[in-house]
Amino acid sequence: MSAITAAAVKDLRERSGAGMMDAKKALEETNGDMEAAVDLLRAKGLATAAKKSSRTAAEGLVGVAVDGTKGTAVEVNSQTDFVAKNEQFQDFVRKVTGVALGVGANDAETILAAAYPDGGSVQEVLTNNIATIGENQVIRRARTISVTNGRVVSYVHNAATAGMGGIGVLVALESEADAATLDGLGKQLAMHIAAAFPLALDESGLDQETMDREAAIAREKAAESGKPAEIVEKMVEGAMKKFAKENALLSQLFVIDNKTPISEVVAQAGKAAGKDIKLVDYVRYQLGEGIEKEVSDFAAEVAAAVGA
Repeated sequence: MSAITAAAVKDLRERSGAGMMDAKKALEETNGDMEAAVDLLRAKGLATAAKKSSRTAAEGLVGVAVDGTKGTAVEVNSQTDFVAKNEQFQDFVRKVTGVALGVGANDAETILAAAYPDGGSVQEVLTNNIATIGENQVIRRARTISVTNGRVVSYVHNAATAGMGGIGVLVALESEADAATLDGLGKQLAMHIAAAFPLALDESGLDQETMDREAAIAREKAAESGKPAEIVEKMVEGAMKKFAKENALLSQLFVIDNKTPISEVVAQAGKAAGKDIKLVDYVRYQLGEGIEKEVSDFAAEVAAAVGA
């Protein structure tokens, strides 16, 4: 067998995305046949991708994309935060967010079944990325919002690069006001949402399970006061009104002045513009939100390799 040159290893790495040692080994196993080595690496990679898919993925990026009256937010997870800095991963998130916007996706399944801009399906590209980058990746969730007239405005907090980062926010404003006015208002509201973490647009949208849990906590605290049952119930009622006011977006106090309700901020902007403005919807995705993070198999492998 002829010697495996560094140039051949480099070429195979660029074509396959594999690591240096994997590329060299593949060339050795195929007696330097480049095409056979590519096929071998792909076969091995796809076989191991299924195993890697069981690993916890709680890092990654949130991507947002907007086209005037329509916007989409997508969360794509990986096992480690190092991958968020990987150009291949960032390119994937950027293109997947664009795909999601195009198809109006509200779930991961719709995105995975869609065509990828560079060919194949999103699912096929994702599977290949798992194999080449070397750790699990998951399209976790997606949501698309739109208005008939007006603007959907996006904001990314802790941006890793344009359009993606740790927190992605979309704000939908229904109005005939000019785009500049709506974009300015939308940006302020999106920054508020990123900081204030509302649970729903208004009180009617608050999750009943969450409300029941908060009521149980409030009742337990009130009962500790030793007051009569009817007083305890009034205390619970007051606590729940306060919780709803503080967690529904329209009744939250604007973070900029901490005194004006968001509903009034929107009303004042509409009055100044001479056009009614209505905040009709929003999305706030925070990376890894609700995922139980744990030491992954990947991290364990790295620790073992360095003798930790």
